[in-house]
Amino acid sequence: MNALEDLLSDLRDVCAGLADKRQGQKCRYTMADIGLAAFSVFFMQSPSFLAHQRVLAAGHGRSNCQTLLGMSTIPSDNHIRQMLDGNRSAAFDGLFVKAAAAGGLPAFQRLDGRVLIALDGTEHFCSRKIACAQCSRRRRSDGGVEYFHSFLGASLVAPGRAQVLPLPAEFIVPQDGAEKQDCERAAAQRWLVTHGPSFAPFRPVFLGDDLYACQPTASAIRDAGGNFILTCKPSSHRTIAEYLAGVDLEEHRQTLVRRGRRCTHIYRWLNQVPLRDGADALRVNWFSIEIRNAKDHRTYYNSFVTDLPVAADTVAELAACGRARWKIENETFNVLKTNGYNLEHNFGHGKLTLANLLVTLNLLAFAFHTVAQLAVLAWRAAAAARGPGYAFFEHLRTITAYIVFPDWQSLLHAIADPKARPP
Repeated sequence: MNALEDLLSDLRDVCAGLADKRQGQKCRYTMADIGLAAFSVFFMQSPSFLAHQRVLAAGHGRSNCQTLLGMSTIPSDNHIRQMLDGNRSAAFDGLFVKAAAAGGLPAFQRLDGRVLIALDGTEHFCSRKIACAQCSRRRRSDGGVEYFHSFLGASLVAPGRAQVLPLPAEFIVPQDGAEKQDCERAAAQRWLVTHGPSFAPFRPVFLGDDLYACQPTASAIRDAGGNFILTCKPSSHRTIAEYLAGVDLEEHRQTLVRRGRRCTHIYRWLNQVPLRDGADALRVNWFSIEIRNAKDHRTYYNSFVTDLPVAADTVAELAACGRARWKIENETFNVLKTNGYNLEHNFGHGKLTLANLLVTLNLLAFAFHTVAQLAVLAWRAAAAARGPGYAFFEHLRTITAYIVFPDWQSLLHAIADPKARPP
């Protein structure tokens, strides 16, 4: 249990250091209690902020919060929102780095010990009535204005692995002194400047869709100490398409049998092509993957650019890693929105930074869950005993409402073995 308990202890220290608005006024709640109370909503996958706080306050929740999370008191949901609004989500960024280091990093390593970091943007709030200083806005065809929040997400991913590990988000918000509205590509470059040095020791390879396959982003990735495998559509990369026209490409074929079905993977590549027109163009290696079924019908095709060497003995693994980009949409954003984390639910919008801060705590809860699944045997056994993930969290919420547990080991053992005698 050391990995999870250590992360929770570090989280308490970070919460204790949050900005306190009381300015010396006495209050029985500490900032550590307030931050942990907000985090516990997402860690327990509770669908309602208010209902979660009432459950904790009504039964044995307070004692479990003491023994499991290190809280001393349980603030009200309104007090939590008021005290957190205005704090910077960047205060929690270091915890994502610690989670990555503690979460079974070898499970994510590919390409001779490198890790894959997928980048993509998503929206998490939209309203025509509620707005704050951090909101972006867009005008609809009926003349109305929508206010929305979005962020650039980053996740450790790996082909053949179901788990992903979320990393710090870069929020797409109005930038000081900027005339144009913030965008996903600009957020990606900020992410690389801010977080690239922290993850450089992991030897990252950044994955992204065609939006990121441009010289500014590719150069920012290299400046941050990383490499890249980026989707490259011919329609948006005319210079590369011109180089490919009429050229005999290198080719490598693999015939695979999966679930009794035969398919052929055809890889083609061309090294040292310019990413754009101009003398200063970055030289990249282009490759493609085409999959044909037993009837020789094409079932999949995609192409990529990378700064890693492409050859017959590396192209298949490079293609598998490039295709893992989809995991940030399927295993990250889709899970956050539909599998218990309720990312798009308005837990609290606030007037300053609350909406983005709560999203950060939600992502952090997801990261802690991944660490627990990879590095904590008792957690893995309890989750396996309950089948689907939602059933595990239902048991977690229910059992802690009625029974006080001295530690996480006792709680997880009780979930894994229904016959176990409660403490």
